[in-house]
Amino acid sequence: MFRDSSLIASDIMTRGIAVVHAYARLRDVAKMMVDRHVSGLPVVDADGNVVGVVSEADLIRSDDVTEKRHDWWLHVLADGYQLAPEFLMAINESERPVSAVMHSEVISVSPQASLHEVSTFMSKHNVKRVLVIDDGKLVGIVSRTDLIRAMARA
Repeated sequence: MFRDSSLIASDIMTRGIAVVHAYARLRDVAKMMVDRHVSGLPVVDADGNVVGVVSEADLIRSDDVTEKRHDWWLHVLADGYQLAPEFLMAINESERPVSAVMHSEVISVSPQASLHEVSTFMSKHNVKRVLVIDDGKLVGIVSRTDLIRAMARA
């Protein structure tokens, strides 16, 4: 697909991308995804460099090791009092930083990448979106939806 297209990533990418910081709480990231109607966001460090991507799947995936560590610390801090399981679950999940669940492998293309290259790359890596990075800076995202729109317009 897209072999004969002259379009490139910069022609169809979404610009003005919302990003989250690695220390953002999962609750805040979930709210941002819902408010912006997106299924994933780039994660940046304090200098604005892309350090990963967080998706809906990352937010709902269980991390047993982290949960057990949080549970242990909360029981120690409770000083022998029994904590409600609902309280533990809410603390463990929504207060964790996005860095605990994000994918740190950044899948990216250049703005000049052909749509054939972009779609092949997305299929190869089994991802729903690729970051578009130019000279080390995030300039956009190409999602599966962007590719489908381009196909529909052709």
